[in-house]
Amino acid sequence: MSSMVNPGLFTRRRFLAWSQTALTALGAAPLLSSGVGALAETSASDTADDYYEKLGVEKIINAAGTYTYLTASVMPPQVQRAVAKAALHPVVLKDLQTASGEYIAKRLRCEGAVVTCGASAALTLATAACIAAANNTKPDQIPEDVGAMKNEVIVQKSHRYEYDHAMLLCGVRIVEVVTVEDYKRAFTPKTIMTNFFNSADESGAIDRQTWLEIAHQHNVPCHMDAAADMPPISNLWKYTGMGYDLVCFSGGKGIRGPQNAGLLLGKKHLTDLAAANNNPNSDAVGRGMKVAKEQIVGMVAAVDWLLEQSDEANQAEYMRRTDIIIRMLKDIPTMRAEVFMPEIANHVPHLILAYDPQVVGITPKQVQERLRTLRPQIELNPATGSTGRLGPHSNENTIVVGTWMMQPGEAEIVGRQLHAVLSNPKA
Repeated sequence: MSSMVNPGLFTRRRFLAWSQTALTALGAAPLLSSGVGALAETSASDTADDYYEKLGVEKIINAAGTYTYLTASVMPPQVQRAVAKAALHPVVLKDLQTASGEYIAKRLRCEGAVVTCGASAALTLATAACIAAANNTKPDQIPEDVGAMKNEVIVQKSHRYEYDHAMLLCGVRIVEVVTVEDYKRAFTPKTIMTNFFNSADESGAIDRQTWLEIAHQHNVPCHMDAAADMPPISNLWKYTGMGYDLVCFSGGKGIRGPQNAGLLLGKKHLTDLAAANNNPNSDAVGRGMKVAKEQIVGMVAAVDWLLEQSDEANQAEYMRRTDIIIRMLKDIPTMRAEVFMPEIANHVPHLILAYDPQVVGITPKQVQERLRTLRPQIELNPATGSTGRLGPHSNENTIVVGTWMMQPGEAEIVGRQLHAVLSNPKA
């Protein structure tokens, strides 16, 4: 089996050489007791009722990634324990929100933080905060009265996405720009915020630094959507350190907190306004975006857990799983393997398996469907058999496997089942 060589590609050989050097330097074992290998443990009693089984819901092997429709990540044992312990006692919710925000802000090197109901909710609360800052409004004025206020949010056309709805919930008007000159002209007395979608940085004409500088020249706060942009861990303070006024992250992706939690980080006067528009305030746009005490504590515990981790050791473990699958498929005709690391979002190894479906006798989409019928059910990355999702690295003749959400031992299962399907396509 040969590896494709493309400019800028993080190849398997380069990654393995780098990761082994990193592990040796760190003195780390391939499976860290406090890291990815520890996910095999359980913090719940082995005798607890299995409600997936009771409800008839199949458990899956996640060979895709931190996708919401696949319930994102699995919380590490210490986060699970923190969630379970928090469920035992009531507290005053606002006290917990305030204390957790102060604690997280200190740990992540920013002025203020709010635990939110996912990254989308963080974007809504960021928008509400910027409306409040620009108009001196009360929470009960959003969204009903926003049409008569300062209410414009500037976004690059290439950064428009389905999460625009999170901003539109607040009643704002989105102003599209393409060029730097468009951007400079778009600022008016009604501008309250700009939104930068970090993983779309290369698709826009305006880079993140220029975007920020121009907004601040007009005294307008900048929000960055960095929902899936961890790892590396340092991203959690990189963008606030650049000067972004607000940055949102998903809590249930690479941070490995509860799936229905997220983080809004940034300038304290704005995170305070976000909190004022959040639950449990009854007459606020964030009232339905409730974060329970268990999820708030889980998010704090996830931050603590994450800051104990090593990007290098974790990535080496993901690559070890990738290499297992590559070795198990080496005898499939026409098979070629490469490893692609997205530069920004989901910055983890993506195994690209390219082959000739006419020779092998089954297409990647058919492989994907076959794996869904097996037990345990296996879910491949949605870029499988598709063009465009991973740029030039995926197409109709490629299977895409994500290994970072796999549990110990699952790489072997995925490799074995892929081999069985590809070597016996008519079964």
